[in-house]
Amino acid sequence: MSSLKPVGVNTTISTSGTSAPTPNAISQQSDTIRVLAETVGVYVAIGTNPTATNANFYVGAGEPEQISIGPVSSSRIAGITTGNPTLIDFPEGQSSVFGVGEAVTLTVPGQSGYDFSHKIILAVDVTAGNGGFFGRRITVDNDSSTGAPAELNTSLGELRRSIKVAVKTESGTGKAYIQQVQVS
Repeated sequence: MSSLKPVGVNTTISTSGTSAPTPNAISQQSDTIRVLAETVGVYVAIGTNPTATNANFYVGAGEPEQISIGPVSSSRIAGITTGNPTLIDFPEGQSSVFGVGEAVTLTVPGQSGYDFSHKIILAVDVTAGNGGFFGRRITVDNDSSTGAPAELNTSLGELRRSIKVAVKTESGTGKAYIQQVQVS
């Protein structure tokens, strides 16, 4: 039998026959989530903006399941070019671990004017040569043209992949509990 270590915050979703996503994005800190359907089984979809259907992963009532959400993707940042969209640069020698279409969450402790949650990556700059970024710059669908401080303390900024989880009951209503966990 494996043991679980909770990571982050437990999220509760009221469920019905209509797909309901997590109210807030989940900033990925583990490769596994645990889902518990309280009184009625649920179908679970995971992604950038998922919609749960009867074709998705099924979790029976009172039978918690562990679902892989893929490897953790996170990176320190080296710079931000504010505007709409926002450009994020990674340290020299490090390319983006994120891809176009993925959602990311940025946290800069002490400089919350830069923070954003669950924004979509529009492009990864892979140009070479003078002025090229060799995959070190991404374009994010975020308007940072106002509210950001004049200078960024780049040693603190962290970008993480973020996901949402949607659930739908097989019948009736209930609750589902979602928690990132480490499995050992």
